[in-house]
Amino acid sequence: MTHDDMQSPPQIVPLGQDGILVRFGDGYRAAPRDAQAFGDKVRRADLTGVTEVATSLASTLIRFGPDVVTRADLTAVLLGLLENDDTKGAPPATRLWTIPACFGGDAGPQLAQAAELAGLSVAEAITALTETEVSVLAIGFAPGQPYLGLLPKAWDMPRQRELTPQVPAGALVVALRQLVLFANPSPTGWRWIGSCAFAPFRADRAEPFALRAGDRIRFAQTDASRIAALRDDADGLGGAVCEVTA
Repeated sequence: MTHDDMQSPPQIVPLGQDGILVRFGDGYRAAPRDAQAFGDKVRRADLTGVTEVATSLASTLIRFGPDVVTRADLTAVLLGLLENDDTKGAPPATRLWTIPACFGGDAGPQLAQAAELAGLSVAEAITALTETEVSVLAIGFAPGQPYLGLLPKAWDMPRQRELTPQVPAGALVVALRQLVLFANPSPTGWRWIGSCAFAPFRADRAEPFALRAGDRIRFAQTDASRIAALRDDADGLGGAVCEVTA
């Protein structure tokens, strides 16, 4: 039996003074769909004392006010929600973003290396990256910064052994079948393959965090000069278009 064949029940564990973490999966693979569906279910339940619900690759965090509800009482309610598992029928994400991006060259100097690891030509790699619809698995590391996936299995490549000293804001990097769209300049162990002008976080926007877990993303190939021009857009969305699909 492989790890992919394993099925583990969700686990409820305490996290700090005011948090409860519900873990999905077996610790070897991501379970973003389960985490997002349960997070949506907890939000819809509008539970007394709950102050925040956040999801990650394989877990849902529920924060609560200890002066309003006890950990024991809230845990019992969460167990009830898990036992009444109707999350598999939860509606799909309703937002589809199309984000202009360019790949290779100065905008993605490690694309050729990543393509070779995936067993693809550079042209085939760009086609795969623009034809594969990914979703926001989690947001973290920097404000608004999304982890996107999953790419086809060919992209299940490890991180680098050495750090790249710095990639710019808007860099698209790849490893482990995921893409990360960097919100800020940063060192990284992931391979830099493309760039876009999309800013995941802007404090001056009506919605500072552009993306939500579960949003779907497509990248539309363009050239570096177009990306440079899109960086001047006042909204910081870099020419991205968001459609509500349901």
